[in-house]
Parts: sequence; C-alpha cells; structure tokens
Amino acid sequence: MTRPTPPRFIRQLLDRYSQWRYGRVDPDAPIGRQGEQVAARLLRQKGFVVVAESESDRGGEIDLIAADKKSRTVIFVEVKTLQTTRPGHPADRVDENKQARITRAALRFLKRRKLLGASCRFDVIAIWWPKGEPVPAKIEHYEHAFEAAGDFQMWA
Repeated sequence: MTRPTPPRFIRQLLDRYSQWRYGRVDPDAPIGRQGEQVAARLLRQKGFVVVAESESDRGGEIDLIAADKKSRTVIFVEVKTLQTTRPGHPADRVDENKQARITRAALRFLKRRKLLGASCRFDVIAIWWPKGEPVPAKIEHYEHAFEAAGDFQMWA
C-alpha cells in the first residue's frame, strides 16, 4: 500500500524543518552524499570542526574528517546511510576490509598533512533515511567505533 502524497504546503514545511534541523541538504545528491551532509552538520553541532568531506586519493575515501579542538584529536568518520527497511544496522556494513581501507586512507592523509604524531580515532555515523522522506528517521554516532586495522596500524 502506498502512502498518499502530502499536500504541497506540508512538503514545503517539512523541507524547511529539514534545512533548519539538518542544514542544507542537496535533494538532487545521491542518498549517501545527503547522509554525509547531515553527518557533517551533526559533528558541527557537537562542537567539532569539519576539516574535509569526501577526502579521497588513489587508495580509498574517507567520508568526513573532523577535529576535536578540546582533545586535539583528528576524527575519521565513515557515514553509512540506509534507505531500506531490510533488517540490519548500517554500522554493520563497516566490516574488517572497509576498516582496513579507511585506516590506510587515514594514514596517507596524516602523512600528507605531516600529522603522524597526532592523536586520532575512527567513528561511524549510522543514518536511517526512509525513501521519499525529507528528514532522516534516526541518526546514531558511534565514537571510537573501531581501532586502526590492517597491515599498517596506527597508534595514538
């Protein structure tokens, strides 16, 4: 059974609420990119400084890189957005292989920026965003979600 389409003014109100609550989200972007935009807004609300979004190089991509000014920590964030109602948690999709790729990309980022001595951590932000809805249904931020993985592990 399909839901009836809400009247136009209700859709406009929901869009305004979405922009106020989650910041500007590009409605034409893929759902994964929309999730990253919402996650960046969440990190800013928590007091972190978002340094880079969709940082990629030859070996991989990191969705968000933030800095915590209080603890002087570099935070590498993987954002997982689910649009389906299938069972399972979005954070479960960050398996060992994905963790190793993120770790290698983070190490290359730290080398490029000459920050190898910096303290760092890996977070995961899980977002449930039902198809067709203007706002996410649920957002969870897992700090210290995993330790550095792979052949070239890092330490704080």
